Amino acid sequence: MTEMTLLRLDPIGIPPYSARNINQTLDPIDSAAQLARTVNGEMIDMSDGTTFRKYKSTISCTDQQMPALSGIWPGMTLTVDCVAELCYLTATGSPERDLADTTADPATRTEGNFTFYRPKLTMMVVAFSTNITEWDCDLAWRLDLEEV
Repeated sequence: MTEMTLLRLDPIGIPPYSARNINQTLDPIDSAAQLARTVNGEMIDMSDGTTFRKYKSTISCTDQQMPALSGIWPGMTLTVDCVAELCYLTATGSPERDLADTTADPATRTEGNFTFYRPKLTMMVVAFSTNITEWDCDLAWRLDLEEV
């Protein structure tokens, strides 16, 4: 069967017709910034270098099937091949995370001076929800994750 999404969730997988037109966010975790102002009003970063430079992600979709969330609970760890992309200046940068490489589609692309890539992240389930609208046969789901 042809892959219908770039998203991969290991070990649970993605059932057919459960993740078309998916939406994924990638945001810094809340602890990533410890910003404060000096007595002179200057903004400073008091965070611990790269220790807290991690992502949180929300993956959501409305489709015809539910994802394989049976047996998945907060605190479980998943390997996520993201749909969302990160980008860097090709001449001076490099990917800050491993590349999502489990699909036939390439995880990188270059446009002009920039390289875009889909990261592979090890993430912990924070929360999830499912919803169905019976007569419309809309099955919606949401998965909240944070990088370990």
